[in-house]
Amino acid sequence: MFSSTLSTLKQLGKRKPNASPATLTLSKADRWRIGITLFAGKILGLLVVLAVMKVLPGMLATPAKAAETYSAHETSIMNSINTVWTLVAAFLVFGMQAGFVMLEAGFARTKETVNVLLECIFDTAICGILFWAIGYAFMFSHGNGFIGKDWFFLSGVPATYETTGVPILAHWIFQFAFADTTSTITSGAMIGRTSFRGDILYSIGVTGFIYPIIGHWAWGPDGWLAMMGSTGNFLPSLGQGFRDFAGSTVVHTIGGVISLAGALVLGPRIGRIFKRDDKEKGGLPPAHSLPLAAVGAFILWFGWYGFNPGSTLSGMDADGIGRIATNTTLAACAGSLTAMLLPLYFGPNKGKYDLPFTINGLLAGLVAITCPCYWVSPLGAIFIGLIAGAVVYYGTLLLEHLRIDDPVGAVPVHGIAGIWGTLSLGLFACGKYGATGPTGADNSAPVKGLFYGGGWDVFKAQLIGSAVITIATFLVAIVLMLIVNKLPYPWKLRVEPEAETGPGLDLFEHGSSAYHVQD
Repeated sequence: MFSSTLSTLKQLGKRKPNASPATLTLSKADRWRIGITLFAGKILGLLVVLAVMKVLPGMLATPAKAAETYSAHETSIMNSINTVWTLVAAFLVFGMQAGFVMLEAGFARTKETVNVLLECIFDTAICGILFWAIGYAFMFSHGNGFIGKDWFFLSGVPATYETTGVPILAHWIFQFAFADTTSTITSGAMIGRTSFRGDILYSIGVTGFIYPIIGHWAWGPDGWLAMMGSTGNFLPSLGQGFRDFAGSTVVHTIGGVISLAGALVLGPRIGRIFKRDDKEKGGLPPAHSLPLAAVGAFILWFGWYGFNPGSTLSGMDADGIGRIATNTTLAACAGSLTAMLLPLYFGPNKGKYDLPFTINGLLAGLVAITCPCYWVSPLGAIFIGLIAGAVVYYGTLLLEHLRIDDPVGAVPVHGIAGIWGTLSLGLFACGKYGATGPTGADNSAPVKGLFYGGGWDVFKAQLIGSAVITIATFLVAIVLMLIVNKLPYPWKLRVEPEAETGPGLDLFEHGSSAYHVQD
């Protein structure tokens, strides 16, 4: 079979470039032989990977032991595995940008599609430069509890980040992908009426200052929320620090709250009718491409397997990675089901299966599980996702009632579901898992939530951290948005009315349209 397949491929290689389509058509037998050969090649590759894992017995699932020592060669191998794992996860997270642009463009109107795409590309570009220059320094270098003070322009950085064994530049690229996610989230609730120059200004504020400085409080090596509950730090009697494994608060709540501030300052789009004002005509304008939005959601879900499992920064913690990936999957599934069924029995669209709510429900489940994914059981992940689906559904109805125009649901999906996910750790942490590390898991001090007999302490720490970051982010963001909106056009945050009522942002701001009718 393989020899005949090789012969077929050789014949294809000999065919002329200008051969007709009929000449290039493969027979059914040829297609089967090629397909089976490719599948066999993938199986062979998998067997090679398993063989390598067998050669390194126990290394990919060895629990970390305080008294255990490793040779320089063993440490080098583990650091290499952890670095490759971190980079692969970074690439997955960065790939989420494709999902974001498709999701946001799909939910937007046709006449603002180019604007959405260009804003997302610009946010990525400016985020990379700013996170290299100042953002990473503010967020991850040592300083004090509120801000890092070293490593600007990645100058003077150590070889590896803290005790992870991961090279500092590998850690930078992973964290840049996270920062880029936050900057992309912020535009979701502001679609359709934000000037491109205004977007430039607030993006600089978000990616250069708001995200990294406030993020330092929870993720910095000496952040005051991360150190909370320990001797000599804030609230030592609490005995618990704030935990956010992969960013329900640091990434998603920050992004969602900034979106809320922008939506409030901008006000609704011209012509936007709310349900409370007109039950028949009110509600979000229809998405211009639900297939695009649905595909974007699945790309985001795929990228989340880098977002959450990758936050171990350790390929050695095999049990932790598997548990996180499973919890991530189950929470997304549960969130989508809740958000699909609630509109069917309740609300303005009773009796209808609603695709946009289903899409946002799965995303809300992913957002919510991002914080507790390491410490909860699969059953806990399902409950967290089920509640997240309800949170995004009723959160969307609340925004509609408050006349807040959020075209993609960024505020309920990322902001409100992020808060719920952060608090859920204090309820659902199952008391079995402690911390990940470069040599594996250390479960000597497991995290236990209220429902597993752990009391209220973890919940209190989560509540304090979530409340502080949410309030601080909103106050700084609302000031930033107000300042930008007071600037003269074209730097003003909101576009001129003729851009909305006329040809739309695509032609007004960019001189082009996403779709062209062929003659």
